Amino acid sequence: MSVKIIYFVHGTTIDNMEHKAAGWVQGELSEKGITQAKALREKIDLDEIDFVISSDLKRAIDSAGYIFDSDKEILHDERIRECNYGDLNGKESSLVVYEEHIDRPFPNGECLLDVEKRVKDFCHYLLKNYNEKTIALVAHRAPQLALEVITKNMTWEEAINNDWRKTGNWQPGWRYEIK
Repeated sequence: MSVKIIYFVHGTTIDNMEHKAAGWVQGELSEKGITQAKALREKIDLDEIDFVISSDLKRAIDSAGYIFDSDKEILHDERIRECNYGDLNGKESSLVVYEEHIDRPFPNGECLLDVEKRVKDFCHYLLKNYNEKTIALVAHRAPQLALEVITKNMTWEEAINNDWRKTGNWQPGWRYEIK
């Protein structure tokens, strides 16, 4: 049993441009984010994708809509939401330091291990329901890092340090396989 995942991160939001950490705030794509999502559509092979699942947060839903238009049905799943920053949802992004919240929850929120647990549950769901399929996911930073931890046997520290947001190695989709 296996499922192939092509992971896409939502486009730039107004919150991103204002240096705010959205967390569980719905978030609104900026004009730049809309342009990014539409441009991404031209860089991917739609035919290799069997299903599309996005986070249930608006910024991911909207990005998925622009990327996949009406070519694919888009399902939504709360298990691939961003980390809940609790009291820091919607606050200054410099206050959200992942390295300090691997196993310690954000005040009135969750920690990265909580996100990993959600994403593991989601992976089991994918294996049970989409065996031998290729799924496009449109979501956020923490679920992507959780997939790095789960599928590549990395520590959270390694995943955070190798994060493309730090290294500048963006690409039009990251590939993972769950077994």
